[in-house]
Amino acid sequence: MTQIGFDPLLPWPLVAAIAAAALAGAALALARGLRGWPWRALAALALVAALAGPVVETEIRRALPDIALLIEDVSASQSLPDRRPQTAEAADRIAAQIAALPSTELRRITLGDDPDGTLTGAAIAKALAAEPAGRVAGVIVVTDGLAHDPAAVPADAPAPVHVLLSGRPQDWDRRLVVEQAPAFGLIGQPVTIRARIEDQGAVPDAVAGRAGVLSISIDGAEPQTVAIPPGAPLDIPVVPSQPGQNVVALSLDDPGGAPAQLTALNDRAAVQIQGVRDRLRVLLVSGQPHPGERAWRNLLKSDPNVDLVHFTILRPPDKLDGVPVDELALIAFPTEALFQDRIGDFDLIILDRYPVRGILPPAYFENMRRYVEEGGALLVASGPEMAGVESLHLSPLGPVLPARPTGRMLDRPFTPRLTRQGLRHPVTAGLPGAPDGQAGSAPRWGRWLRAGEVVAEEGAQVLMTADDKPLLIANHVGKGRVALLTSDQVWLWGRGFEGGGPQAELLRRIAHWSMKEPELEEEALEVAAAPDGGLIVTRRTMKDSAGPAAITLPDGSVQALALAPVGEGRFSARWQPPAPGLYRVRHGDLTRLALAGPAAPREFEQTVASDAALAGLVAASGGSLHHLSDGVPDIRTVRAGRPATGQGIGRPWIGITPRGAAAVDGLSVRPLLPPWAWLALIAGLAIAAWLAEAGRLGRGRRV
Repeated sequence: MTQIGFDPLLPWPLVAAIAAAALAGAALALARGLRGWPWRALAALALVAALAGPVVETEIRRALPDIALLIEDVSASQSLPDRRPQTAEAADRIAAQIAALPSTELRRITLGDDPDGTLTGAAIAKALAAEPAGRVAGVIVVTDGLAHDPAAVPADAPAPVHVLLSGRPQDWDRRLVVEQAPAFGLIGQPVTIRARIEDQGAVPDAVAGRAGVLSISIDGAEPQTVAIPPGAPLDIPVVPSQPGQNVVALSLDDPGGAPAQLTALNDRAAVQIQGVRDRLRVLLVSGQPHPGERAWRNLLKSDPNVDLVHFTILRPPDKLDGVPVDELALIAFPTEALFQDRIGDFDLIILDRYPVRGILPPAYFENMRRYVEEGGALLVASGPEMAGVESLHLSPLGPVLPARPTGRMLDRPFTPRLTRQGLRHPVTAGLPGAPDGQAGSAPRWGRWLRAGEVVAEEGAQVLMTADDKPLLIANHVGKGRVALLTSDQVWLWGRGFEGGGPQAELLRRIAHWSMKEPELEEEALEVAAAPDGGLIVTRRTMKDSAGPAAITLPDGSVQALALAPVGEGRFSARWQPPAPGLYRVRHGDLTRLALAGPAAPREFEQTVASDAALAGLVAASGGSLHHLSDGVPDIRTVRAGRPATGQGIGRPWIGITPRGAAAVDGLSVRPLLPPWAWLALIAGLAIAAWLAEAGRLGRGRRV
């Protein structure tokens, strides 16, 4: 590019002043009628031009090569039959052809997996933004067209965009879609999972419209089958049978047909439903008013999921004060209704400092014993009455209690300490202020003032001690659970005595362990899915070691997985499934199911290749769409405004547009006229003015 510039010999104000003076002189000559005034004016202008220093500026330009963008989709959906070889071959051939073009550079971009799917639109926009628009000669996208960010696809491009679709025209697929699945469900109450099957692509006539066979299995139980037609939602009732995780496995049978469907990865689904109780029903019976009674009541009343029935024995039968019974209680103690007719309605019974004084006959204690053995939960918080003849241990309830009293009381301050079992048991492990070291080490808790002395039964778990005597004992009895706290001084922690302690947390854990809450199970097997598709297996146990877990693969083979210790009573390992599918993890008597899905599940929601997401960009940019099943097109260069695609001999071709971009490396500057030429021009014009004026004066003398 060449242009005229100025490099003045004097400052512009001075040049302007000289120009003004010169023009004034020319005007004066004209006013006086001098014949040489035009030459005077031209001489003045030439002088001003010379002082302005006109120069010729010429750019030194260097031609830049064009840029062709090649975006290669290698996401998970490209692993479907025939696509990956198609894509790799096409990308390599396109790259080789572009490399052979003169003055053309290739930018090859690989588009992989993302947690949100295949982000083709973002990849195209980013590639275009990274290059100067004036150098982009074309964009070629080798993909199956399954973009999960259609809103991010650019509306236009500075050069033709060509899309080469992998896949085959006869591709089809059937997939299972879970439209609705509850995250939680009441134990014993049916919940609904809504599912349907969806056919995509060129479905064979033998399969089109034919119902699929859906298998449903809960926690590995014998599967049930049901027929479900394509496109019609099916409501599947499922009943959570246990608290915590309930895994419902859904799978479609192979639909058959020729050719076969693209993949079976989307024919399976696993729904995890957390089984919860509607409301926890707790019966709290306090044998007498005492400071710790309110601790239990406050704990249970603060939980909105607990229905609490609380009775306190204000006057024992042996107290004779003459007050009528109907004046002592607002509500009569419904012993028959609670301990015989409806005892099975409660999830937990708490006997808080309750002595055997004749209020409850022996038959009711027998009912409580059977209630525990059949799966109920009993929690006994005892006080001094445990050491006397009114102790519950002397009632028919005694055989299910986890410890027996010696008849002595520990009437001196002590600090509760965790045992080795207490460091592992979920009820006491990790309590705020608990020691991080060995069992028996001092915690950061306040002291209690008394406790009953007991001897733990064989098989019971002693979690806390008072001066090396059992303080908190837990045990499994039949199908139920029993916990015994041998002191009524836990309320001191709540009052902050000597710094207090985790009263509310300890009581909450004891109560919820008794009611079999999953997070407080001391023997548990957990299987969690890792973000990369792996499985994390964790075993929680009271034992010192844990052997390997057995993993049953979808094909029936079994692999052993060694578990490493990760804390007190916890053993864990990470395992990478060899392929997507439903896996059964077993350790001892515990079994869990886990569905290992594809690494990028969104990639298999829509599997049939489609140009729908990129069609608008292709049309707006003047590009084209080609199916790789018809062959890889050739590359040509075409002028802007000409068609960018066509049919060649044997195969189609696609075009890229040369842009002719250049970079300015420098600037050449030279004077418009050399100084001597300006001097000659000015002198010539001045002489012409003088001659013109001299000639006029001469004629005047001749006259």
